[in-house]
Amino acid sequence: MMKSESILLPRKYKSREPSFGKAISFICLLWSLFQLWLASDFPFYLSEITKLNLVFNSQEARQIHLAFGLGLGLLAYPAINKINPILDKFSQFFLAALAVSACIYLYIYKLDISNRAGLPTSIDVFFSITGMICIGIAVYRSLGLPLLIVASLFIFYVMFGHLDFFPESMKWKGASLNKASWHFWMQTEGVFGVALGVSTSMIFLFVLFGALLEKSGAGNYFIKLSFATLGHLRGGPAKAAVVASGLSGIYSGSSIANVVTTGTFTIPLMKKTGFSSEKAGAIEVASSTNGQLTPPVMGAAAFLISEFTDVSYFDLIKYAALPALASYVALFYIVHLEVIKLGLKGLKRNTPARSFLNKFTSFIFGFTALGSIGFIINFLFSWTNNFSSTFTFLLAISLFLILYLFCIWIASKKPDLEIGLTDKELNNLPSVKSVAATGYHYLLPIVVLLWCVLISRLSPSLSAYWASLSIIFVLLTQNPLKTFFRYKKLTFDPFKQGALDLIEGLQKGARSMITISIATGIAGVIIGTVSLTGAHQFIGEFVETVSSGSLVLMLVLVAFMSLILGMGLPTTANYIVVSSLMAPVIVMVGAQNGLIVPLVAVHLFVFYFGILADDTPPVGLAAFAAAAISKGDPIKTGIQGFSYDIRTAILPFMFIFNTDILLFNIGFISGLLTIITVVLAMLAFCSAIQNHMIVKNKIYETILLVVISFSLFRPDFWLDKIQEPFHKIQGNQIFELIKDNNNILNLNKNNTVRVEFVGPDFDNPDKLVSQNSIIIFDKNEPVNKRIEKAGLFLNVNDNDIIMDEPFPGTALFQEMKTFDFYADKPVILKTIYINKNDRLPKEIFFIPSILVFILIYLNQHRRRNKHNRTQNEKK
Repeated sequence: MMKSESILLPRKYKSREPSFGKAISFICLLWSLFQLWLASDFPFYLSEITKLNLVFNSQEARQIHLAFGLGLGLLAYPAINKINPILDKFSQFFLAALAVSACIYLYIYKLDISNRAGLPTSIDVFFSITGMICIGIAVYRSLGLPLLIVASLFIFYVMFGHLDFFPESMKWKGASLNKASWHFWMQTEGVFGVALGVSTSMIFLFVLFGALLEKSGAGNYFIKLSFATLGHLRGGPAKAAVVASGLSGIYSGSSIANVVTTGTFTIPLMKKTGFSSEKAGAIEVASSTNGQLTPPVMGAAAFLISEFTDVSYFDLIKYAALPALASYVALFYIVHLEVIKLGLKGLKRNTPARSFLNKFTSFIFGFTALGSIGFIINFLFSWTNNFSSTFTFLLAISLFLILYLFCIWIASKKPDLEIGLTDKELNNLPSVKSVAATGYHYLLPIVVLLWCVLISRLSPSLSAYWASLSIIFVLLTQNPLKTFFRYKKLTFDPFKQGALDLIEGLQKGARSMITISIATGIAGVIIGTVSLTGAHQFIGEFVETVSSGSLVLMLVLVAFMSLILGMGLPTTANYIVVSSLMAPVIVMVGAQNGLIVPLVAVHLFVFYFGILADDTPPVGLAAFAAAAISKGDPIKTGIQGFSYDIRTAILPFMFIFNTDILLFNIGFISGLLTIITVVLAMLAFCSAIQNHMIVKNKIYETILLVVISFSLFRPDFWLDKIQEPFHKIQGNQIFELIKDNNNILNLNKNNTVRVEFVGPDFDNPDKLVSQNSIIIFDKNEPVNKRIEKAGLFLNVNDNDIIMDEPFPGTALFQEMKTFDFYADKPVILKTIYINKNDRLPKEIFFIPSILVFILIYLNQHRRRNKHNRTQNEKK
């Protein structure tokens, strides 16, 4: 949590002016340089030259990363209750030293620790307990009480889960102090687990990139460009806030940071044009919250989702893109409807209006030109890479320098942008062309990042590294080059200013990472508890019991619990907590009830609802931040913001049942059709909840709009009512199905079948549970190979097909952990479901839905014209 944010948060979340200001700034600088060093190839080259070990493995990097984060956290966030200035400073320094020692101890004695794995000495236990206490204090000071309470409850459960205090279904054998301390601190199952590893290797570099981009002036550029483009429209400042927050979401790791940076300009302007304090704050809250859903950073949680679901970062960006786009289009539309209802106007702009045809032609020309340039560059890179990767690298640098110099030359022809909107600009908005020309060079580092991720398919950390180097180059050179191109005398001042901006950007990036590193560290405690105790099992049973087997009710309950768990937590900790507890619940309970969805869809579901907690009263931190700027009521702001975010809340439910919304395994044409229909569905839903399209809705129009939205989101729902989706076959016929290639299996073009297993529950062998799984058969393999590759270990017993326990590493090993294979009753393959490929295309239901949508639009258009004619006649 940055200092700039703290003044806008509730008192218990505020950080005070640190006592060790200069020391903190210097350590932050070292931390950023260390992370850049870690991501580069220099340690390897220098190790070869000097014959010294300058390369850190993953575990060592995590230990040093957390040492920086904890040390800075305990120095930068002093105790909330002051006692004595000297004593306070001493306690800060003492705690920071202890925390760093606990981390560095693991690095220094790594060989000794590995040799006594699982058998901690008294010194090991001392440093483990010290580290856990220090991280608990750091969490309380920097992130507040909620996360500390959650983590403490998990630790208590690990230590005392055997007590009669817990219900029978929750009990477990408990862990000794030695076992718990080793599990949480001395190995990679706790604090130094996957979450901290992702923070070390990927999140830091992306947050650093965002901080450097902001320091270069890109943040102010995006805000001004948004206002220049949209400010003249009705309610222009509100629409500009939506776009500016969306652009900030590309590099920002915090919804609160989004509110603070963009809201400082947008909220007062929204109030000036006629919005109430609460609505102005709510629009900014909804915009900033949705910024965390926007790829490629997604509030720094994208990398965690990729790691936990074993989905490539490139694929994750593709899956998350359409929901984020639909959500922002819908928010823009909601703002437009609010503007219409309030009868607001936009800011003045004296530049002549361009016709729609002119705008459309310019857009098509620009899109085509950029696409052609990208295609040519990609072709050049592919061609040169066949000869020499070094030559490709030099070509990439040369192209970057040429484009950068050209963009800087264009920017030098215009005066530099002032921070914020001046009175002159408010009275007469600048033209889009003049504002855009000042900052084309800010787009190049973003292009580098996206090119490396999407085109070159480099790893996220390497992509962020090259993007960070490019923005560092911009920071150091933009002022001197502008001075040179403006034919002014080149002095040392522009170089000095660039160096100072770079240092401040490096420091700001590290400061922003303090809370993230602490959050991912303490979140490892939660993940470690779940892996050690299987805590998600009884939560799943609780959800299953309360939902009474209803899939929709189960998802609603999980969504509600995700909102509760996410209150008061930063994005990364928020996601880790809710995904560790709630994602396994959806997978487990859903599979038992026939719902099989990709794991990435499940994690995105809980991620969305965890993020929405940022504007959910009574602990919606983003709402508090916005209310501090708007001078409105924070609770009312949060309620209004959440009402705007209802359109976002329906998306996870839709893509759980219809993974096409995530563009999951669909072709180009189908993907294009999905994009169009999802956007239309969101617009229809927004018109329904706002009770307005062109004019106020009739009751029947609102009902029809809800049905249209649902039909466009889930056309398969209506198709399943007309035609059965599966051929249902008894499990004992599975061998007959796979023996002959000319059988019903050929009706399924993907060679996949859904199978239902029934058997004793692992935790309660007397209880029979069912689970559905997807099996893939390779038709080109012999029968035995098909069964083996599918992960099936089958035996025939009378008329039943018995499933033996899968071996570790086989296809069904993880999924089948629900069953007890050594109970009295066996696990049986009960039913086989094969998709019907001769059904009607589900897209057929798009036709009546879109036709009715058009009819409602035309009907409201007629009513508005009639109303206008009546008003004119009265005049």
